[in-house]
Amino acid sequence: MAEVKLVGIKKIYPNNEKKRKKKEAESESKINLQVTDEGVVAVQEFDLDIADKEFVVLVGPSGCGKSTTLRMIAGLEEITAGELFIDGKLMNNVQPKDRDIAMVFQNYALYPHMTVFENMAFSLKLRKVAKDEIKKKVEEAAEILDITQYLDRRPKALSGGQRQRVAIGRAIVREPKVLLMDEPLSNLDAKLRNQMRAEIIKLRERIDTTFIYVTHDQTEAMTLGDRIVIMRDGFIQQIGTPQEVFHHPNNLFVAGFIGTPQMNFFHDAKLLKTGNSYEVEIFGHKTALTDAQNKKLSDAGIEAQTVIAGVRPVHIVPGEGIQAKVDVSEMMGSEMHLHIDVQGTDVVAVVPVTEESMIVQNGSEISFSFDPKNLQLFDKTSEKSLLV
Repeated sequence: MAEVKLVGIKKIYPNNEKKRKKKEAESESKINLQVTDEGVVAVQEFDLDIADKEFVVLVGPSGCGKSTTLRMIAGLEEITAGELFIDGKLMNNVQPKDRDIAMVFQNYALYPHMTVFENMAFSLKLRKVAKDEIKKKVEEAAEILDITQYLDRRPKALSGGQRQRVAIGRAIVREPKVLLMDEPLSNLDAKLRNQMRAEIIKLRERIDTTFIYVTHDQTEAMTLGDRIVIMRDGFIQQIGTPQEVFHHPNNLFVAGFIGTPQMNFFHDAKLLKTGNSYEVEIFGHKTALTDAQNKKLSDAGIEAQTVIAGVRPVHIVPGEGIQAKVDVSEMMGSEMHLHIDVQGTDVVAVVPVTEESMIVQNGSEISFSFDPKNLQLFDKTSEKSLLV
């Protein structure tokens, strides 16, 4: 069993400059992390239960606190407040080597003077594992990761993807309860990243361990995670499956962060109400909401108001509806990205490549609409979803 539980975890980096001026503190707050008298708060009241053998991804922009959270789980950062449990045991003051975890770093961290075999075997040698057992474990891990042919080479003779496989192999030979991965694919090119994502999915199926994975790449998060934890400025914004966070974002940030291209937002949409039925008016075009949406809004007592409406590019349907003009069309293989102008607002539509879409030229007039079931609505002030 390898359940991980974080209860009220908080990380504050102390401010060592005792005579810091107020203006300096204000300038530091521009990094979007809360600055207090105690210091800079990097992670705020983090609560998360991770099940045995679950693959959880922490995702968010740079500086949101995801790597700091991972390092606290690893024991590389001290926990300022809160409690960390692994298999029901409190780990706050347990040394990293005694937590039965392994970590894969962004920069591989391989010993350059050792062969691949020696790199993978090193931690086992420190634990005084028998030589034949070490050989067996290293060879098994190498076979899983398809690096058997490189066991006698040194890291400098390997490509970036091969080095990352070695780093992962070094971690899994220990058979840890929890495998931590801190942006392990960020140094690889796009093709290698795609390959390594597939390798990690295969690896997850072959070893019995709990994965906690950190990335700023939402594509990695969506393809790898059983659940995704979306973070911003040290706070958890939403926890859910890839489908939940894509189709039912809690707030404007999650809606904009998850999905490529980014969701289109209409900041002055009007929510109209007649009895218990609602319509949304965007650029003069009215769309009646579904029964399910009407019920949610009515049960929550939502009145007519100005809202932020969101529609994903894949849900924009060319045809009748809102009048617009094509600014730029991008051919992306089997689909086309249309950047269209609606009264000064840039809207992106993703449409399949057909004979009709192929003749769309920059500057041409176009109309579009969308299915109301794909519409997201957010409060103008709180930016929270009105439909969750």
